[in-house]
Amino acid sequence: VHPAARAGELSLSALLLGLLAQMWDGAAERLTQENRALRALLSEGAGLWGETAQGRWLGELAKGVDADLKISTLEAANAELKVGLIALHAEVERRTDPAAKALEAKIWSELAAGAERRKLAGSPV
Repeated sequence: VHPAARAGELSLSALLLGLLAQMWDGAAERLTQENRALRALLSEGAGLWGETAQGRWLGELAKGVDADLKISTLEAANAELKVGLIALHAEVERRTDPAAKALEAKIWSELAAGAERRKLAGSPV
């Protein structure tokens, strides 16, 4: 293999490994931050639904804590919280009362913040 091709492949491998290391290094912190924010939204959303099955479900999801900091455990909790967030978001989009619209704005704000947390160093956007 030509030395220039080897150098190019080595540079690409180093770049990919650097990005992977950056993602892995911040994964637990990002997931715990996101899980905390999602739980706060779900707790507020449980109040909108009141003492219905959906309200109790969201309330139970909101009570969770991230005691186990393994990435796989944090990701599983995050996935479960996002199921609740999807249901909550659908409900607040359907409703027209001021409390629901205020919560919808908070949900959109958290979704944007989550995208910001996932940006890698040097990201052009």
